[in-house]
Amino acid sequence: MITTPHTQTPQALLQQLYGYDSFRGDQEAVINTLVAGGDALVLMPTGAGKSLCYQLPSILRPGVGIVISPLIALMQDQVNAMRQLGVSAAYLNSTLSIAEQNHVEQQLRDQQLDLLYIAPERLIQERTLQLLSQCQLALFAIDEAHCVSQWGHDFRSDYLSLSLLHDYFPQVPRVALTATADVRTRQEIIHRLSLQQAQQFVGGFDRPNIRYAIAVKSNARKQLLAFLKNRQGEAGIVYCLSRRKVEDTAEWLTKQGYNALPYHAGLPAQLRESHQNRFLREEGVIIVATIAFGMGIDKPDVRFVAHLDLPKSIEAYYQETGRAGRDGGDSEAWMVYGLQDVVRLQQMLAQSEGAEQFKRVERHKLDAMLGLCEVTSCRRKVLLNYFNDEASEHCGNCDNCQIPPETWDASVAAQKVLSAIYRTGQRFGVGHILDVLQGKESDKVLQHGHQQLSTFGIGKDISEPQWRSVIRQLVVRGLLRVDVEGYSALQLTEQCRPILKGEQALQLRKEELKISSSKRQPSKTEVPIEHEALWNALRDCRKRIADENNVPPYVVFGNKTLREMIEVMPMSLPEMLAIHGVGENKLEKYGAEFVSVINDYAEAL
Repeated sequence: MITTPHTQTPQALLQQLYGYDSFRGDQEAVINTLVAGGDALVLMPTGAGKSLCYQLPSILRPGVGIVISPLIALMQDQVNAMRQLGVSAAYLNSTLSIAEQNHVEQQLRDQQLDLLYIAPERLIQERTLQLLSQCQLALFAIDEAHCVSQWGHDFRSDYLSLSLLHDYFPQVPRVALTATADVRTRQEIIHRLSLQQAQQFVGGFDRPNIRYAIAVKSNARKQLLAFLKNRQGEAGIVYCLSRRKVEDTAEWLTKQGYNALPYHAGLPAQLRESHQNRFLREEGVIIVATIAFGMGIDKPDVRFVAHLDLPKSIEAYYQETGRAGRDGGDSEAWMVYGLQDVVRLQQMLAQSEGAEQFKRVERHKLDAMLGLCEVTSCRRKVLLNYFNDEASEHCGNCDNCQIPPETWDASVAAQKVLSAIYRTGQRFGVGHILDVLQGKESDKVLQHGHQQLSTFGIGKDISEPQWRSVIRQLVVRGLLRVDVEGYSALQLTEQCRPILKGEQALQLRKEELKISSSKRQPSKTEVPIEHEALWNALRDCRKRIADENNVPPYVVFGNKTLREMIEVMPMSLPEMLAIHGVGENKLEKYGAEFVSVINDYAEAL
C-alpha cells in the first residue's frame, strides 16, 4: 500500500500523487464528505475528474476502497494508471486465471491493497461478500451509477442488487458517480441504492470545449468524409446503429486512407480487445462502433465523436459525445440524421417487450432528441436545459450559434402535405406521398387512382429533398406520426388541425444540405512549429516508456503535461516536479528521461 499517513491532507496527497496544484469543482467537497464517513451522489461531466473523488478517500481512509465498475476495460485501464502513481491497486474479473484471482484475494486479506475494482455481478456473490466482510473497507464507489436506472440509457440488471451494500456494510461510506442522469434517473439512483441520506453534488453538465453540429443526412459517407478532411492523425469515434454498418463503414474509411477499426459486441472478444487497445495506445486511430464501445474509456485526446445514426435519447447522445475532449482541448460532436432514423428507432421501440409506461418514457426521450436536432436556437442551451442545467442563450460553440439557420413560412407547404396524406387515406409512406405531390404517375399512384386527386401535382414547385425536409420536421413537431406497425404510413395528428385549416402559421427550418458542419481546421501539431521537434521527441520518449510498462501513453503523461514541459523547459528534476501532472512517483520513475530529452534539445539549439 502507499506509504501515506491517514493524517495527510487531501491537498497534499493531490500534489504528491497526481502533481496537481488544486482541486476542480466539487472534488474536494466530495472527498471530505467520504473521508468523514458520509455517503455521496456525484454527477460530474466526463473529464471532470470523478475517479479522483473515490481514489483519494480510499487512500486517506483506513482499509481498501472497493470500486464497482461495469466494464473490464475500464478496470484494467484505471488499475494500470493507479499503479503508475505508486498506488497498490488490483481488479477481480473473468480475465484473471484462478491462480491470479487467488493472489488478489490474498492481497485483500493481508490488507495490501488501496483499491480493488470489481464487476457488480461478482460483488453480489455470497463468496465475495464473505471475503469483504473479513476486510477493513475504506468505501464503496459505484461507478456509472446511471446503470441502476431502468429509465436510464444504459441499464444493467446486476446494478439493482447493489442496495445490499447498505444492508451488509452499513458503516462503510458509499459514493455513486455518473456523468449522465436527468432528475428522474437521479431519483431512482437514490431509491435503488438506499442513498436517501447521501449528500448530493451536481456539477454542471456543460462541456464548453465540445462544438455540437447536427446536419440533415443526404449522402452520409460523403458528409463524413468531408467532416474528416484535415483530421488525419486525430483519434475519434464514429457511432453507427447496426453491426453491419459498423463493419462496412470501418472498411470504407480504411480504403479512404484512415486508420479505422470496427468494434461491436458480435466480434470475437479477442479482436474487440485488440481494437480497443490499439485505440488507446496508438495515435490517430478511429473506432467505428455501436454503443457497445466507449463507456468508461479514459483516452483523453479523442478529438471528435461522429454519429451516422440518431441516438435514441439525449442521455445517450450526451454520454457518447462526452468521450471527446476529456483533456479539455477543442473537440467536436458531429451528427447527420434523417427521417429513416426516426422511423427505425420508433419501430425498435414498438417491437420492444417493455411495458407501456416504459415505452411512453422512451417515446418522450426520442422526442427530446429530435427536438435537439431540429431546434433553430442554441443547441447547447437545449442540451443543458434537458438536465435542468442553466445555460446562456448563445454558447458561440455550436453550428446554430455560429451560422444561425434561416426559417421560412411553410404554412402553405404544410397544408399541401397534410391534404395529400388525408386524401390518400393516411395509408402510405413518404415515397408515395412525394409522388402524389410532384405529379408522378407511378405504378402505385395509377393503381390507386391517386392521379385523379386534387392534390396530385400541387407540389411541383418544391424539390423532393425540400419536401422530405418538410415532412421530417412535421413528424418531429408532432403534426404527423409514422405508423411504425403499418408499413410506415404517414398519419395526421390532432395537433395539425389549426395548420390544415389555416388558423395558425408555421415556420420551419430552411435547410441547405451542407456536406460538412465542421468549421475547425486543425493544425498538423498541437504546438508552435518551432517546438515541433521537441514535441515529437517528448512523445517518442513517452511512447517508449508506455510500451515498456504495457500502458497507454496518456497514463505516463498527458498531452497537457508535455505541452507545459515545452513552455517551461524544466532542466532539472526539481523544476520538472513543478509541471502540472508530474507527481513524486512519476518524477522518480520517468523524470530523468524527460529532463534528458529537454536538455538534449536545448543543447542542439
